[in-house]
Amino acid sequence: MEQNILIVVDMQHDFIDGSLGTPEAVQIIPSVLSRIRSYAADPAGILYATLDTHTEQYLDTAEGRHLPVLHCIRGTKGHTLDPAIQTALDACGCTYVEKPTFGSLDLVQQLQQSAKTHPIASIELCGLCTDICVVSNALLLKAAFPEVPISVHASCCAGVTPATHEAALTTMEMCQIHILREEN
Repeated sequence: MEQNILIVVDMQHDFIDGSLGTPEAVQIIPSVLSRIRSYAADPAGILYATLDTHTEQYLDTAEGRHLPVLHCIRGTKGHTLDPAIQTALDACGCTYVEKPTFGSLDLVQQLQQSAKTHPIASIELCGLCTDICVVSNALLLKAAFPEVPISVHASCCAGVTPATHEAALTTMEMCQIHILREEN
């Protein structure tokens, strides 16, 4: 059976209401929950979730020197997923992937391994932040799976700012990643 993959990117406290949180991030929680439930109801739906994961030495890393805000430190509340998101993902048998930086090569490798026995029909991404981790993972996946339709649901993502959210959506569109937008 072909797989329809949903990847929920970094729906962690520090990106929602913690050290790097935004009102836009809080607002997407109901939409992300809706996407999770949709994939959970699909017999071919498979869920993955990434967890941005750092140590106390984060500020000594290249990323930390350019983004000098401690966040998603393993063992802290900021590293944990929003409780409603966590509950919904756990109910689906989600696979969790910790990542030490924006994009996850481990996620790509896990999907490549899975695709050997169960072809991937589609990949959709949602979560935080559109302009950093969502775009990074979408581009890695597009490079690894050039023939698989990859999409991002715009209303299920939030960026550092609304302007950079839109810029990332445009970048992904230019790289043939389908952007799903709500009809007005």
